[in-house]
Amino acid sequence: MATAPSKATDRYTIITADSHGGGSHAAYREHLDPAFLDDFDAWRGKYKNPFKDLGDNRRLRNWDNEMRNSQQLADGVVGEVIYPNTVPPFFPSFVLFAAPPRPEDYAHRLAGIRAHNRWLVEWCNEFPAQRAGVGQVFFNDIDDALEDLRFIKDNGLRGGVLIPNVPPDCTWVKPLFDRYYDPFWVAAEEMGVPVNAHGGTGVPDYGKEPVAQLLYITEAHFHSQRPFMHMLMGGVFERHPNMKFVMAEMGCAWLPPLLRRLDATLASIRDTGETGEIKYTKEHILPQSATDYFKQNCHVAVSQPSWADAAVLDELGIERFMWGSDYPHDEGTHPFTREHLRQLFHERTPAELHQILATNAAEMYEFSLDSLAPIAARYGPTVDELATPLDGLPDGANSALKKGLAGAVV
Repeated sequence: MATAPSKATDRYTIITADSHGGGSHAAYREHLDPAFLDDFDAWRGKYKNPFKDLGDNRRLRNWDNEMRNSQQLADGVVGEVIYPNTVPPFFPSFVLFAAPPRPEDYAHRLAGIRAHNRWLVEWCNEFPAQRAGVGQVFFNDIDDALEDLRFIKDNGLRGGVLIPNVPPDCTWVKPLFDRYYDPFWVAAEEMGVPVNAHGGTGVPDYGKEPVAQLLYITEAHFHSQRPFMHMLMGGVFERHPNMKFVMAEMGCAWLPPLLRRLDATLASIRDTGETGEIKYTKEHILPQSATDYFKQNCHVAVSQPSWADAAVLDELGIERFMWGSDYPHDEGTHPFTREHLRQLFHERTPAELHQILATNAAEMYEFSLDSLAPIAARYGPTVDELATPLDGLPDGANSALKKGLAGAVV
């Protein structure tokens, strides 16, 4: 494995543990089960693009190798873990925001994510050293989910599996703490497939009231955290100590205070068997602390981290922290990744930065740092560059840099 840079002129290998990509509708059609082609053509004829960056030339960043690779390399990024970003066949909206399919929509939506997974395998294999794709499953039917998990493993989607977040108003899919999912957790643990949850998901349907978007942006953080809460409190980590669980693009500053609160709650339950008037039986009592379960199972892929996120890095454990760019989203670090890293991490040692930017993600998602080393030697930022504090915002600075500057002032 490539060693950490040390000299001022040595270059870092940067792997983003959270980027996004997807196919065009034409590409998805080629990978769709033929039984759904007529329905796809009818759906495509009524499709309305939900976001402007999926409608103009920026959409090409999701799949066009020349555009994507040139932008990533210019930013110093040589490897990426790729979550979905476009709209697969039969989805009602953006792939990450769409609720789990209702029973009447399930067959078509399942065909849609399977088309995405097939496309993703081919697309990642065009640059296998640099791309680790994250496959998708639905939890409506556990046997289908297990079949898709096996496809993800057998076809080399090293990014693992993105599990669906179940919103509180979704009554047709069981919540993630349900023992119904135990066969899936067993399989993921035995196969060594990373289980990923992504921020911005799991929100309820707020309707079309004017306040809907304000509620979404206010409550999305809470709903994004529910998979962690449900799996921890539901004993998933207790029963599956070797399962790898990654929380992507949801920050990490919220974790230490939450873990302290959960530690106190679980300790009280272990000591007394009750919380006020609520009594617990033996099967409700978890033998370890929430902090212990986090350290046993969990990792964070923090996209465009804030100063608050960087401040808790050591408390959570540097070995559990993976950096993410959120490319190609507007709120991501591109095209100012170098400036962003200087802004937050200029005081970190080269060995620490190497772990944050490279080795943690390489170990989780099976990147070969030796294979990436020649690319990094040409495009990666130098030790001296990232050790230079950022003393002002460049022209055109995006929200990630502005967020960082605000943190520095505070």
